[in-house]
Amino acid sequence: VADKIRLIPQDFFAELCEQIIQHLNHKIPGINTAELCQRIQTAGVDINIGDLAKIANTLSFLFSTAARNSLSAEELVTSLGSGVSTLPKHAVQVIRHVWNEQGKALAVSGDATNMATVGQFVDMKWKLGVAMSSDTCRSLKYPYVTVTLTVADPSGQMTDKSFEMTIPQFKNFFRQFKEMASVLETV
Repeated sequence: VADKIRLIPQDFFAELCEQIIQHLNHKIPGINTAELCQRIQTAGVDINIGDLAKIANTLSFLFSTAARNSLSAEELVTSLGSGVSTLPKHAVQVIRHVWNEQGKALAVSGDATNMATVGQFVDMKWKLGVAMSSDTCRSLKYPYVTVTLTVADPSGQMTDKSFEMTIPQFKNFFRQFKEMASVLETV
C-alpha cells in the first residue's frame, strides 16, 4: 500500500483522507473511489481502482482505530512512524494535518460502529425495458424492470448492484416499499 501511496499527489491524498473522515462521521455515505481514481489517472498517475480501494480501506482502519483510542495527531504520527516506516513524508504530513483538523470530530460510538458494518444504501435508479427477440426466440415482447442500487460498504467504498425483475416482481417490490413508508410514518 505504501508504494501506491507514493504515487498519489498530495492534494488527491488529502482529498481521500478528508472523504474518509467525513464518511466515518456519517456526513457522506461513502467514498467514490471510481471517480477519484479516474481524476488521479487523468493527472497522469498510473493507479488502478483496486489499489486505491486498498489505500482507502487502510486509511479508514487507521482513522477509526485512532478515534477508538483517542489519539492526538502527534500520537498518531508517532505510531505511524514506529509501525509503518515506509510511508512517504507527504502522506504522513497529510494524515497529521487532516487528523488534527477533523479527527477530533470523529465520534465512534458502539451504535455507529455496529451500523457501519452493514453498509449504507445511497441511491436507487430504475428503468423499464422490453426484450424484443433473442437468438433462440424470435418474438419475446417481454417487459422487465432493471434496478441499480448504489451501496456504500463499511469502508465507504461505493458500488453499484443491478438486477432485473419481471413486472409482477416489480409490483411486489413496490408494494413492500409502500408498506415500509407507511410504517416509517408511524415512527
